[in-house]
Amino acid sequence: MLKYPSGRHQREMSNLGLVLGALAVVLISSLWRGLVYLIWRTYAIPKRFRKQGVGGPCGKFWSGSLEEIRSMKKAGRKLILDINSHDITPRVLPHYLKWMSQYGETFLYWFGPHPTICITDPELAKQVLSNKFGFFPKVMPIPNILALLGKGLSVTQGAEWVRHRHVVSPAFTMDKLKTMTKKMAECAQSMLERWQDLATQAEGQREMEVSSQLQELTSDVISHTAFGSSYVEGKEVFQAQKELQTLAAKSFLNVNIPGYQYLPSRRNLPRWKLERRVRNTLMHIIQGRLDSKDSSYGNDLLGLMMESCRSDLGQERKGQLLSMNEIMDECKTFFFVGQETTSHLLTWTVFLLCTNQQWQERLREEVLKECGTGIPNADMLSKLKLVTMVLLESLRLYGPVVMMQRMAAKDMTLGNLVIPKDTRLVIPIAIIHRNKEVWGADADEFNPLRFKNGISKAAKHPNALLAFSIGPRACIGQNFAMLEAKTVITMILQRFSLSLSPNYIHAPADMLFLQPQYGLPILLRPLNV
Repeated sequence: MLKYPSGRHQREMSNLGLVLGALAVVLISSLWRGLVYLIWRTYAIPKRFRKQGVGGPCGKFWSGSLEEIRSMKKAGRKLILDINSHDITPRVLPHYLKWMSQYGETFLYWFGPHPTICITDPELAKQVLSNKFGFFPKVMPIPNILALLGKGLSVTQGAEWVRHRHVVSPAFTMDKLKTMTKKMAECAQSMLERWQDLATQAEGQREMEVSSQLQELTSDVISHTAFGSSYVEGKEVFQAQKELQTLAAKSFLNVNIPGYQYLPSRRNLPRWKLERRVRNTLMHIIQGRLDSKDSSYGNDLLGLMMESCRSDLGQERKGQLLSMNEIMDECKTFFFVGQETTSHLLTWTVFLLCTNQQWQERLREEVLKECGTGIPNADMLSKLKLVTMVLLESLRLYGPVVMMQRMAAKDMTLGNLVIPKDTRLVIPIAIIHRNKEVWGADADEFNPLRFKNGISKAAKHPNALLAFSIGPRACIGQNFAMLEAKTVITMILQRFSLSLSPNYIHAPADMLFLQPQYGLPILLRPLNV
């Protein structure tokens, strides 16, 4: 016998249908408004900038100029530069060079669906980077970069950023950094002893690819000084992050579809696997501290972060704490950035010393005068003026980051421009660092003496050097990086003479950080000192 739905059941089904229908109407309406907004702004924003005298290339809906950028960067990577040429922009920023020649130094283009204005004036860059009110926040990274860096200090915004920085900054005071010099030197000495053995076996001179060696060294240093572990223990983290870096570099110019990062696709599955590897290894390092019988977790970076999440802290400090997930994210940030930036600074400095033998000899004389042939300490390193000048010039010519991005949080006035809300601003550091109107006629040349009176007087604008950024979001680890670089360069010059291998190919490449595409093979000769 058939049973018909009761009146109550029919009413419930009818109500459910009405709810689902209403949700569908709201969803379709929202999608429609979003689509209209995206289409409308592709016409409205360029029109608004044209009225201000700013032009730019026409992009396609949603993908913008990404196809053209990919094509130009692919061609740029095939260029091989003369070893005495320091103008890397045709390789790493060819699209900016083309559009600057067509539209002027300030132009508008579309990075995917995002309107992006290029800012090459150091004064305007200063106004953007020095803003303390959050009007020009950082752009949220794509999923692959977020997986690499975590939601740490380099990504967080506003009150979250203030809380993270409050916990992390005590690890980077100058007094704290000075105590790290000994450990930096020990790590460097271990590497240099291996170099010495290899050179001796080769009867005096040995060809060696040093960029990978320097990456291993800086990984060892950040492991010991910030996390109390060895390179062997942190190796799993670094290897997984290297693979994540490759994924991020490959996907940086892809069109990102909202929500795609949550799908189990062939792009996402490898990233998820690598993220688990990083998390599990970091948890093992953290668990070692938790299992320690010491009353404190230590006074290095990891110890300070773990102290901040102790359950026995007073109620008044609860708002300053980091959760375990946030500590994980900060570990990701400092493990990766802490070794990548310094290793590439060292790599390019070694390259410049190989191609400028007179400067290599001048630095060696200064090193032997101030430090002798022993292990340098922080006080000795502070007296190395020429070494500092060479490192700064290396950062100018071959800074680890070739461009920075910010976003207008609301309609903003910047110089003579009115920047609409949500417009991205790109600051091409590599181009600003080669601006002859700012740095002089020799802007494309290696000239460390431009820094003899300090950074603020090296160019016509006091904030023209942007390698570590400026303002409140400047790199918190810049003093750490400079101290480590001074230590390593000093110890290399004490022990070896360096020259460029004939096999070196000068091809700087932007793979999130600037690095030699084919490595840096050099000839090492031990010194009899």
